[in-house]
Amino acid sequence: MKRRDLLKAAATLPLTPLLMRSGTALAHGVGTMAINLRSRVRPGQPGWPAATEWDRLKRRVGGRLLKLESPFVSCSASQTDSACAQMLKQLDNPFAVGDSPELTQTSGWADAWTSQPSAYAVAAKRAADVVAAINFARQHHLRLVVKGGGHSYQGTSDSADSLLVWTRHMNQVRLHDAFVPQGCAGYIAPQTAVDVEAGAMWIDVYNAVTTHGARYVQGGGCTTVGVAGLVQSGGFGSFSKRWGTAASNLLEAEVVTADGQVRIANARTNPELFWGLKGGGGGSLGVVTRLTLRTFELPEFFGGVNFTIKADSDAAYRALIAEAVSFYQRALFNPHWGEQMKLYGRNILEVSMMFQGHSKQQAEQIWTPFLEWVQARKDCQITKPFEALAALAKHLWDAQFLRKYLPDAIAMDDRPNAPRDRFAWAGDREQAGSFIHGYQSAWLPATLLQLDQQTKLADALFTAAQHWGVSLHFNKGLAGAPVDSIDRARDTATHPQVLDAFALAISANGGDPAFPGMPGAKPDLAKARRDAAAIEHTMAALRAVAPNAGCYVSESDYFLRDWQQGFWGSNYPRLAAAKREYDPDGLFFVHHGVGSEDWSPDGFTRLRR
Repeated sequence: MKRRDLLKAAATLPLTPLLMRSGTALAHGVGTMAINLRSRVRPGQPGWPAATEWDRLKRRVGGRLLKLESPFVSCSASQTDSACAQMLKQLDNPFAVGDSPELTQTSGWADAWTSQPSAYAVAAKRAADVVAAINFARQHHLRLVVKGGGHSYQGTSDSADSLLVWTRHMNQVRLHDAFVPQGCAGYIAPQTAVDVEAGAMWIDVYNAVTTHGARYVQGGGCTTVGVAGLVQSGGFGSFSKRWGTAASNLLEAEVVTADGQVRIANARTNPELFWGLKGGGGGSLGVVTRLTLRTFELPEFFGGVNFTIKADSDAAYRALIAEAVSFYQRALFNPHWGEQMKLYGRNILEVSMMFQGHSKQQAEQIWTPFLEWVQARKDCQITKPFEALAALAKHLWDAQFLRKYLPDAIAMDDRPNAPRDRFAWAGDREQAGSFIHGYQSAWLPATLLQLDQQTKLADALFTAAQHWGVSLHFNKGLAGAPVDSIDRARDTATHPQVLDAFALAISANGGDPAFPGMPGAKPDLAKARRDAAAIEHTMAALRAVAPNAGCYVSESDYFLRDWQQGFWGSNYPRLAAAKREYDPDGLFFVHHGVGSEDWSPDGFTRLRR
């Protein structure tokens, strides 16, 4: 797909609107930032900061200014350099990748972007470091990038010739028994919560909240994802069908805005900024330095169900899909169940689902009717036996427990002296450094589960699977969730379609790491383009039954044309207003982020005011 046509820059802009906008910014307390229509500067261009100016920034941030270069510059054809060899060895370790300010967790996307290190990085340890970096970037017209976990598929935590605000070392986690947001006493009742600094990963939070605190916090499924980025994008975990999105459980944030001010954002203080941070996408409204999230009582059990079925013919596969859709609607369309059913070519259905609040025996009983249906047919074979597992909920992210009882399910950070409580799920570690060929998603409305619509849905899923694999992420649609979870999610910037969707459909593929300069990195672009075309056909089959389906900003097509509507729907005008209020000059830019239509695709040239 071709990216949307760019708007041409206006030759002149009338003075009155600029004055009005400047006055509006002042009235909202954002400050007196000069109106900036300049392009951003690159190294070697007039206006790029001199060495003495970089030195002054370094002193302001306590020496934590890093000059970056690709970790592969030392690599030779023989790959004998020890630093190069060590980096190549650790590329499958997402913890090691995340600890490298030069790298991102995805190495690029075919015909879209490739991972390139920033020119400099401020390795922030406190909000004052972030303030210094933002002020420096604004004053010198620099491209600014923000990175915590670095998991952005669309490359939003990456840009060459930029100044990076790297929050990795801001990773403290603190529990509250009775938290009240600032300025909200008497308006919001005290509640259990957790403070999380911007650079923390979800494994840090789960370890503190669940393993040691015996509480639950709604976060992401991948343990190495950064907390701040996930919350700002919306944020789904395995149990979102019960507790909603991560964004919907944000109680308060500390954020540095484009004027260099450290602001508190909650329901009563900077409420539009607060709303925009809840699903409006990371890196568009400011740099979050702290988040406070509500926590919940743990259920007794968390568990999972896994098995695979292969149908012997297309007719049998259609029948299998139809029964899976019907069974989901009858037995699984409720707050207990999340995660995936995957449909592949060769007539394969793979079930990989998780549950909360059921015992192992209860889960087995729930699935019995479906398994009996399969076993009664001679044209469907269970190729991977049904398995249900459950454990006390406090052990789901307990590394010591998992090493003892489910060692194959996890991959520890295997570097010397690495913390023993940090792990990635084994399947997620395989994605470290991957190079994306194509990635698309669509929210599927719960109306498709109605009895008179199920055949249409099953036929669309069958057609979709003939082109490329598609997975139904049931936890990423909130239809079937409790009323309170849906109500909290309604008060976020996430696309409203999520409230009525029973699942997010995803079709994607990628290849091995392909960082520029990496020895042996030869992405097969011809194959990548074929894969992307197949993914387009897959998703077209689903959009035929879900016209105008929106998609999840973190898991979506880089080349999406109408991305404002696709990501945020009717919420976009309100987000754009928040952007004008808190970042009128567009200091914060990410690909297809709020306000990015005003800039060139690389974020360096202003196209319009």
